Amino acid sequence: MPDRGQLEHLRIEAYTKADYAGTPIATFEAYVNPAELTLSYEMEYDSGQGAGTTGSRMDFKKIKPGDLNLAFFIDGTGANGRPEDVQRKVESFQEVTGYNGDIHRPNYLKLMWGRLQVKRCVLKSASIAYKLFKPSGIPLRAVITAVFTDTADDQTRVALAQDSSPDLTHVRIVHAGQTLAALCHEIYGDPRLAPRVARANGLDGFRHLAPGTRVVFPPLEK
Repeated sequence: MPDRGQLEHLRIEAYTKADYAGTPIATFEAYVNPAELTLSYEMEYDSGQGAGTTGSRMDFKKIKPGDLNLAFFIDGTGANGRPEDVQRKVESFQEVTGYNGDIHRPNYLKLMWGRLQVKRCVLKSASIAYKLFKPSGIPLRAVITAVFTDTADDQTRVALAQDSSPDLTHVRIVHAGQTLAALCHEIYGDPRLAPRVARANGLDGFRHLAPGTRVVFPPLEK
């Protein structure tokens, strides 16, 4: 059982694959946790207005990837009990969150802190403000203000969307008691499509599915 008095630091893990497979290649841990963390998201609509009308019809299109805004305070004076090497800590943040020449793009990130849901994201923007210097010019304090935006591989995005339209691809995880015919009725409105879905997924049969089976429901014509 974790120590209730133990300070848990915000942590960022870097991955090279969009599905976050394997172990992180690098980790950044904030010694001084952010005082504020802002989550923002936006809905996108198509606005349609009929001739001779004053209002508009807002047809839902999608939820845009959400943003997370926060600021890291780095202190090299020792006022917080442990002096940091400010420039080295800044470079560590840039290494973890920035461009990776091996994959020709910025790293894929997992951001986690306390009871917050683990956020899969990439760095959208960052600014570094140095606040205090030694006479020699060595920085003693810095604030990194960063914006992270949601990211997910294609399979995860489809599974999370779970749109109900039969002309879209759907992904379901089978629960105990569910049948392929019932799921086909739910998605396509036709349980007779179960054999075609079974063939599309390479299933030997469709009458008895083990709980936890991942099934892809492609667009099918009745």
